[in-house]
Amino acid sequence: MATKLSAAEQDRSEDTVETDQSLLELLGDEYTRQVLAAVTEQPRSGSEVVDAAEVSKATAYRRLDALEEAGLVDSEMVFDPDGHHHERFHAVVESIGITFGDAGVEIAVEIDDEESTGVPHGV
Repeated sequence: MATKLSAAEQDRSEDTVETDQSLLELLGDEYTRQVLAAVTEQPRSGSEVVDAAEVSKATAYRRLDALEEAGLVDSEMVFDPDGHHHERFHAVVESIGITFGDAGVEIAVEIDDEESTGVPHGV
């Protein structure tokens, strides 16, 4: 006997599938993975990401924007003593798990609450 999903459950299921597909597409891009790896190692400014990931400035910022929109990266404004300021990016994702099963592909993203709130580890 088949189980019928309610309209809300179907909508939630479709949203999850779309989100999973978007995340797979995002992480399927080599440059995105390089940028994510750079800000996973340590928080970096945009220009530091360009150097660490070995990508163009435009590529770095496009990928950082996409990663922020996906909730995998966060940023904060840093003010230098000389009066200048810049954005610093850091990964908030702790792990990403991909499961292939009867229901299709499912992605579980674990966010590091301390990173996403800006509270240092151990505090």
